Parts: sequence; C-alpha cells; structure tokens
Amino acid sequence: MLGTASDMGKPYRPKDHYFQKAKQEGLRARSAFKVDEILKRFPTSVKKGAAVLDLGAAPGGFLQILADAVGMHGRVIGVDISAIRPFSQKWVTTAVLDVLADDFDAKLAALYDGPYDAVISDMAPKTSGIKGTDEARSLRLAGKALEVAAARGKPGGTFVAKVFMGGDFEAFRDEVRKHFEEVKIVRPEATRGASMEVYVVGLRRRAPAPAAS
Repeated sequence: MLGTASDMGKPYRPKDHYFQKAKQEGLRARSAFKVDEILKRFPTSVKKGAAVLDLGAAPGGFLQILADAVGMHGRVIGVDISAIRPFSQKWVTTAVLDVLADDFDAKLAALYDGPYDAVISDMAPKTSGIKGTDEARSLRLAGKALEVAAARGKPGGTFVAKVFMGGDFEAFRDEVRKHFEEVKIVRPEATRGASMEVYVVGLRRRAPAPAAS
C-alpha cells in the first residue's frame, strides 16, 4: 500500500482478528481479505488467464490473491513506491514506481505493454490528520488509477480503487461511470471499523469511442 489510512475515532489495534488470520494463512497483509471478498462478490471481475495491474501493491497481500485468481497462464503486475518482496510465481512481476511521477506511464509500459483485464488500486496517501487534505490526496491517487484503466484497460474489463469517502467522492464515482457500465461501492468486512475507506468497483469497461476522422 502507498502509505496507510489511519482509523478515525477508535484506537488502531494492529493485531486484530484479520491481522491474526492473515498471519495464520501465510498472507502478507490483512488487506488480502479485502480483495478476496471483492473478487468473490464479482466472480467475473478477474478470470483465469487475465492480465491484472495492482497499484499500491506493497507488501503484497492483494498480489497473493490475484496471483491465485489468474493462475499460471495469467499475468499480474504489482507496483508501489515501496519495495515488494519477490514472488516465486513467474507470472507475478513487481517494481518500485511512483504513480505520480512524470515517467510512470513509460516505466509501466516497459514492464508490460499489453492491455489489462483489471486495474486494481489499493493506494492510499500518507495521512496528515486533516480530513479534507487526506480525502483530496486519496482522490488524486484514485484518479490516476482511473487514467491508467482508461488508457490500458480492455473493453469489458474491471476497475477497483480504494478511496476515502468525502470531498469530491461523488464526482469521482460519476467519472468512473463514464468508463464502466456498472459501478458499485464496496466496504469489505476486513475494513477497520472507523476507517473512511471504501472501494469503487467499475464493471464492464465501455469500449472507447472511435477517434474522429
């Protein structure tokens, strides 16, 4: 994950139920249960053989679930500003990249230049404690993820992005609706109680309009 979202209202307890469950199951992070729930709710969102991009992928909890979901004939690219411990699965590629850097798109294309069946973002800003600032930073990251999905996503594909509720959230959801036939808001069970985060899920990407001649 790119930074961490702090709980708002109640103390942060790192060793909660999902933390312990992740440890018991050999998962790198409790967040693995979030993407697992999303994939189970929308079973056609990531299929065997799919190519998937995971933004904000450290420490690799999402990647573990996605690697299993696509299987050995799929492809998973995971990037983060923090290094990700390598995976044994040959179809998983990781890299240290800053999504907001000017050269991000070129570096991402160098890792994998094909289209993605799903673009998934668990990025979150380093929180300042100032609600409006944190919401704006969260939406900026989600907006970049949507840009990548619009540029590199396949028609019929899937988009998932973590966002802090508030601020211009409604405008962001409307922007996702321009690119996807159906948009859902999901708060996974593994989300900490007082957290303001939700996941915006875009299903069945619309085919891009043909370029004007």
